[in-house]
Formats: sequence, C-alpha cells, structure tokens
Amino acid sequence: MYTGIIEAVGTLALIEKRGNGAFVKVMTPASFKAKDRVKIGDSVASNGVCLTATTIGDDFFTADVSAETVAMTCFKFYKQGQRLNLELPCTPDTHLGGHIVQGHVDGIGEIKDITPLGEAVNIWVKNPPELSRYIALKGSIAVDGASLTVNSVTDDSFRLTLIPHSQTVLAFENWKSGSKVNLEVDVLARYLERLILGQKAQSNAEEKNSALSFETLMQNGFI
Repeated sequence: MYTGIIEAVGTLALIEKRGNGAFVKVMTPASFKAKDRVKIGDSVASNGVCLTATTIGDDFFTADVSAETVAMTCFKFYKQGQRLNLELPCTPDTHLGGHIVQGHVDGIGEIKDITPLGEAVNIWVKNPPELSRYIALKGSIAVDGASLTVNSVTDDSFRLTLIPHSQTVLAFENWKSGSKVNLEVDVLARYLERLILGQKAQSNAEEKNSALSFETLMQNGFI
C-alpha cells in the first residue's frame, strides 16, 4: 500500500520486451537510497504501477512487468528515458499525507489541457467513462502514482491544480497535451460501491423469496 506522496523521480534506463511483458531497469537519484531501502522482492510504485524489484544497485533497480500490467498501464507506451514517479510502500509509522493507493492501475487517462494559473497550473484529464462514477469533486485520485485532489468534474474529465511544489517533485515534464497517464481511483469508492450493490442484491433476493412464499401460501389454499 502507498500514500501517493512521491519520494523521488527516476528514469527508465531500459525497457526490453519479453513475450507480452517487459523487463525494466530504473535509475534512481541518490536521495532515494535504493540499495539501503529496497530489498529484492520489495515493491516500488513506478508511475503508480506496483513493480517487484528483482535486482538492486546503488542507483537502480530492475523489475519484470507482466503482460497484464503492460496491457493495462502506460508501460505499453514507455520508451527509454521516460521519467517515473517513485514511492516505496508505507509502513505502520508512515505519515498518510495523501490517500490509500494500491499501485493497481484502473485505467489510462489523457491530458487534455494544461493552463497556467499564476505559479500553479490547471490540468484537465480525460478519463475512461467506466471510471467517472468513482471520481468525486474534492475527492482524491492517483495520477501516475501521485495523490491529487479533484477540483472539477465533467462527464468524462476532471481538473487538477498543481502548485509549484508539486511541479518540482513530480515527473511533471511528462505531462503535455495528449500525454497518457495511469489512473487509480480511490479504493474506498470501489468498496463502497461493492457494499451498496451487495446490499441491493440481498434486498432483491429477500423480496423475491417473500413473494415466492406468498405465492406458495396462496397455491396451497392458506390465503
């Protein structure tokens, strides 16, 4: 589990196709302290995608990207030199400065527009239609792994506002009109939907059983 608070920006030094998946090597800045903080088998969120480290160096890690992950995320578009937002999983004493992020991408969005707003920037992102119901005004969403606040919502898009600090700590240079981004909606919205649907299904089943019981009583002459 992650918080969406980006710790460092790395660089995709190698992406090599292997079957329908890929092998990647990610260079990390000295501040990330890869060799001190990451062990083989640990997870590293890379642009919002949970990757398992297979080798560790002083300034890099490698990982295998499954065919499913390539198909469902922006890794299908990435080339050598791609900048990646990096975050290690949270621990019991991690300050939850963002929101609960799983590193499981729900869909791919597209940057529609970037407009300066003083020192900040407004960014409109088009989302897959099936994700619209999970995106709420003033709610949270992970975009390339970064926990951000939704400031406006339309039927198929949402607006973010990046303050100067966010522009410097994220791989903001990746984001241009037409750029693809990984989206992960707030998992709490998914659980809430599942709970409501489960309650509705249970209620419908109880109503159906009640109707059948009434019909049975009538057929047997009790009513």
